[in-house]
Amino acid sequence: MRTLRIRTVSMLCLFFILNMPWWFFLTAHFMETGTLSFATNQPQHEVFQRQQTETMNLIQTNSDKWMDPNWQNQLDSLLQEAKLEVTLFSASDQEIYRSNPEHDHASQSTERFTIIEDGRVLGKVVMYVPKSNTVQIIAAVAGLLLAFFIVAVVMRRLLLKPLEQMSVAARQIAAGDWDVQLPMSRITEIAEVRDGFEVMVKGLQKSHQKQVALEEERRFMIAAVAHDLRTPLFALRGYLDGLEQGIAQTPEKRSKYVAVCKEKAEQLGLLVEDLFTFTKMEYLETELSSKSVDLALILQKSIDSLNPRAQQKHISITSHFAEPCTIIGDTHLLERAVNNLLENAVRHTPAHGDIVVQCQKEEKKVMFTIRDTGPGFSSEELQRVFDPLYRGDASRNRSTGGSGLGLTISQRIMRRHGGDLAAGNHAEGGALLTGWIPVTDPD
Repeated sequence: MRTLRIRTVSMLCLFFILNMPWWFFLTAHFMETGTLSFATNQPQHEVFQRQQTETMNLIQTNSDKWMDPNWQNQLDSLLQEAKLEVTLFSASDQEIYRSNPEHDHASQSTERFTIIEDGRVLGKVVMYVPKSNTVQIIAAVAGLLLAFFIVAVVMRRLLLKPLEQMSVAARQIAAGDWDVQLPMSRITEIAEVRDGFEVMVKGLQKSHQKQVALEEERRFMIAAVAHDLRTPLFALRGYLDGLEQGIAQTPEKRSKYVAVCKEKAEQLGLLVEDLFTFTKMEYLETELSSKSVDLALILQKSIDSLNPRAQQKHISITSHFAEPCTIIGDTHLLERAVNNLLENAVRHTPAHGDIVVQCQKEEKKVMFTIRDTGPGFSSEELQRVFDPLYRGDASRNRSTGGSGLGLTISQRIMRRHGGDLAAGNHAEGGALLTGWIPVTDPD
């Protein structure tokens, strides 16, 4: 939509106010005179003066016939021809004759004469002469008032109404109603304010939605953490009560109770450590201790540390690394991310399964994949696998281990390094985790 600057609109309104009376004045002048010329017409003026003189002579020389109807008819004809009106009064100011009784003479100028003969007052004459510019002046004033009215209506429509509507929209937003209709305007400044207001509304709406999402995530995390802490604490308290009450009477039973208590305490320790790491990655925005590291070496160290657990389930872990896979990153965080991914693979790979780890450099980034022969991800899990505290098992039991934060933390770490982590399923079955990190420093 084409817009105008407010100064341009102001100049147009001023031009309109100044010209509207002039247009009305010209129209009235043309309707009265039949011409747009303002030059004095000398012949017409002389004719009018002659007719006025003849009329006065007729009245003055025939004062004895003022009440004669025939003479009055003669006077009417002369007055109509001269476009004059008169009123005749007797010496005692009684009205004898009026040429046009129904006409209002407020817009006409008057000339008063007294007829005197031999020192005796015979009568009085009031002659009504049309004012030259009365109609034109009235038309000009009417045009000025109309111009002010039109400009006021236009200003309200273009300036005041959009501002009032934006004020109402601001109050709606303050009340929590985001579905507001912002007015359009042909004034450039008002349109710019509207556009800025619209950007602000969208920003506030996104911020509000993000706040609502964070609040929902916070509530979910509190409930999930409370559940995950309660389960091992409940088991730990039960076994400790059993030891205290002497239920475990044999050394073997006491050793079993103590082992279970250690296991639950270790689970609590791992959960607290994962929560601390997640909090640092999500909210504290700690700086990376960046240096040159070999991602293939980090992957190999994680494989070596998890081999004993994999061998207990007769799981084979094979690696294919293309040298070099050097990147700029935080060694400690990258080790934590890779350990979480490999632990997840070992946990969900059935006995006698296989895990394949690959790492290679592609252009300006290092790619790595971790594939297992487990059940893979369901469609629901693929959508939520990186959500904090999400685990595929609906009961949230710990029979398979894990806190539900491992994959989330790994993805956060990859993104902090300028890369990303994605989850999927391999064409031949099993889960497939694919990550990449740029070779250069992400900062």
